[in-house]
Formats: sequence, structure tokens, C-alpha cells
Amino acid sequence: MLGGAIQVPVWPDGFVLRTFETADAPDVHALLTSVFDDGDDGPFDEWWPRVSGDAEFDPNLFFLVHDASGRLAAVALAWTTAFLRDLAVAPEARRLGLAEALMWHIFGVFQQRGAVHLDLKTNTVENADALRLYIRLGMVEVDWDG
Repeated sequence: MLGGAIQVPVWPDGFVLRTFETADAPDVHALLTSVFDDGDDGPFDEWWPRVSGDAEFDPNLFFLVHDASGRLAAVALAWTTAFLRDLAVAPEARRLGLAEALMWHIFGVFQQRGAVHLDLKTNTVENADALRLYIRLGMVEVDWDG
């Protein structure tokens, strides 16, 4: 998957990408909690030590997209094993191309790191829009044993 040409991400006007800083953690957690609303991450004081203490944590693999007002509009968190842990776009920033731009950026980062593919898992029923994006980007469904 990552062996071929990777598209250069196209960011919508007014949106900027930057890497994560520790001070961003509460905003990242708030966005993830509001988008996924499944309660899996738990409160911030439980989530952050679990994420930052994970052996696969690398702050350089956490990508944040802010809008022109500086508000966090989208976030992607990846592990060092080329696994996309989370990708979330705020409802008011959807359908602008942020998720696709983030995916192309992540593909490029992991290609430069020597990865041959990027893994992720998603709910194929409740997250049909994301599934369509992943398929359009050339990702394929594989059996999951985890």
C-alpha cells in the first residue's frame, strides 16, 4: 500500500497542520470524546497516562489540524507500528477534505519511516463515511484477530 506514489495532501483554506505538543492533550481528548462518544477513552486523567505511557506513543505521530480561529478541527493519532489509533474531525469541519488530507499526510510519514502498509480498524456499520474514504484511498479490508 505505501510502496507507490503518495499524494501531496491538499489542505482546505484556513486550516493548518502541526504536530502535537503535550499542552494539546486536553483538547485532543475533548475532540475524540465528542466525536466518538463511546466512552471507551474514559476521563482525561485516565486517558492521557494510558496514551502517553504506551510503548508505541510518539508525539511526532499525533497530527493536529486547526482552523483559522485556532480551534482544533481534526486530529489523527498513530502508533509507531504504523497503526492509526484515532482519526477524528469535528462535526462543523466535516466534508472539507480534512480526513483525506490527514490520511495522505500519514501515508507519507509512514512511507518515509519504511512502513509497507498502514493499519487501522473502524466500525464498518456506524462509520460508513470513513470506510468509503479508506476504500477510495486504496485501503483494503483484512481479517482482524484482535
